[in-house]
Amino acid sequence: MKESKIPLIPRRVLFGNPDHQLARLSPDGRWLAWLAPENGVLNVWVAPRADVTAARPVTHDTGRGIRYYLWTYSPSRLLYIQDKNGDENWRLYGVEIESGATKDLTPFEKTQARVMSPSRSFPDEVIVGLNRRRPEWHDIYRLNFITGKLTLLLEQERFSYVLVDNRFRLRYAVQTTPNGAYEFYTPSGADWELWDTVPREDNLTTTPVGFDTTDQTLYLVDSRGRNTAALVAVDTFTKKVDLLADNPRADAADVLRHPTEMHVQAVAFNYERKQWVILDDAIQTDFAYLRTVTDGDLEIVSRTDDDRHWLAAFLVDDGPFRYYLYDRDTRTARFLFSYNRALEEQPLVKMHPSVIRSRDGLDLVAYYSLPRDTDADGDGVPDRPLPLVFIPHGGPWNRDRWGYSALHQWCANRGYAALSVNFRSSTGFGKAFVNAGDREWGGKILDDQQDAVRWAIEHGIADRTRVAVFGGSFGGYSALAGLTFTPEVFACGVDLVGPSNLITLLESMPPYWKPDLELFTTRVGDHRTEEGRALLEKHSPLTQAERVCRPLLIGQGANDPRVKQAESDQIVKAMQVKGLPVTYVLYPDEGHGFARPENRMSFNAIAEAFLAEHLGGRFEQIGDDFSGAGLEVPAGREYVPGLAAALKAHRSTA
Repeated sequence: MKESKIPLIPRRVLFGNPDHQLARLSPDGRWLAWLAPENGVLNVWVAPRADVTAARPVTHDTGRGIRYYLWTYSPSRLLYIQDKNGDENWRLYGVEIESGATKDLTPFEKTQARVMSPSRSFPDEVIVGLNRRRPEWHDIYRLNFITGKLTLLLEQERFSYVLVDNRFRLRYAVQTTPNGAYEFYTPSGADWELWDTVPREDNLTTTPVGFDTTDQTLYLVDSRGRNTAALVAVDTFTKKVDLLADNPRADAADVLRHPTEMHVQAVAFNYERKQWVILDDAIQTDFAYLRTVTDGDLEIVSRTDDDRHWLAAFLVDDGPFRYYLYDRDTRTARFLFSYNRALEEQPLVKMHPSVIRSRDGLDLVAYYSLPRDTDADGDGVPDRPLPLVFIPHGGPWNRDRWGYSALHQWCANRGYAALSVNFRSSTGFGKAFVNAGDREWGGKILDDQQDAVRWAIEHGIADRTRVAVFGGSFGGYSALAGLTFTPEVFACGVDLVGPSNLITLLESMPPYWKPDLELFTTRVGDHRTEEGRALLEKHSPLTQAERVCRPLLIGQGANDPRVKQAESDQIVKAMQVKGLPVTYVLYPDEGHGFARPENRMSFNAIAEAFLAEHLGGRFEQIGDDFSGAGLEVPAGREYVPGLAAALKAHRSTA
């Protein structure tokens, strides 16, 4: 590989904790909160809105860190959730900002709390679902987070989820039918009455947004009777449906509603890039001004109840996203901070959108990034074919988007082209595109991924002899499937928490997923029927593990409730029996993905050395990147240069 003069971006900058994440204004406008590290662990920090320099942490987690919180309508109080070592048994905690007092509001073992949006009608309460009675079903409670009192609203063993209006009235409950449709029921005396049905073909592209302040209008993203999902308003009394906005190529995505009246003011559609459609003239001048502030895709992440202050974020591809505090009275936006200031000093690259045609005629929206010194004029055409890292996304009912990607930047900086593609089953491009992936996990979805790699080769981006596949969750499955079903295409593969056996995946799903079991059986395959098991076995990498002829690296969290450790154990064992090269990295303190930065750092240090060995790119020495990590390597340490020595040094200092 041609030697590069571009400085290496430290892994700690790319994969360490951010400076500011999930920033939000309190409804009363007094406070600004965000996630940031305290002693290396993500916690909630709070500052007066007018003085971010006076920030202080109000939580003090010392383990996996906090990843989600929300403001309540009670002055100076917020809520957050936390699990234990990735088990997804989320507990709900309340924090009083002034005193720092923290209360465990759901102190129940092996119970998952699901929090719904708070309401101004009851500022000291929130609706929460708890599965402490039966693990499969969430009963619905009103929770007073000041006193901790729980009041049962609904005990049930029937519904996937419920919709509660602004007055905390149970309005609708959703049940999945055996054919995968969603049925909306409304209370009728002591029973439930069918109100509406979402057919199976629309169940991934139709979802409620919420009620307006009258509780009569329900906003929906709805694909029924059309292909792409539109934003509609439903009169819940008459069932009259009004179309508010649609797009022929993309589903309605972000919806912006007034902070107190709750009516929709704007909606975003995202095909290659995000584009806003303004529905309320009252915010036209605000958006017009904000578009002049800086480059990037605009997001309105928070608004005060008096609507005088907005928190805006701008997403770019070659830098961290940036937060601005917008004052509507003066029409001025003040820069607050970025996601990670250290990124601003690094040699980051652009992300290029493209649309790839699949072999059977579908348009696949893709994004790729190139090393800076191979694309001097920035036109997205490298000066030579490059080793390529193909990065399939998880889900598969998810999507890739334009914007900063640590994985893309990492690969490009190390000398690789990086490619992500929205294969069939990806969301955001209409129901026909989603449904085209049904029962095609090991079929046409993989064809789309292969077509994207072939496109990169044909366009002079990729060297066909040096292509890796690197993915997590469904992307991890894609890595395993790529190395088994098309073993000659990839030079190596990296699988992070990917399932190897689709039958055992469905048989071992978390109990709280079982109300939606039919979503999986109708779209992946039904493990309860002979025909379905045959399809799942055909699409399972484990059944063809002996075909692997390229090196494989696997990362797994021992507490993963979705893709159990057995999914990795069994394919590692199958490959070892055949004498095939596999390196297995296990984390006893992680679940579905690696939340602790020490664990992310250690796995990516291994992955970087692994890719360099098989693609020929640059790499940063492992150094002290194992410090604080809980990794174990049950198999294959000899296949990654420097791994055995680094583990020995890590054990001696642990």
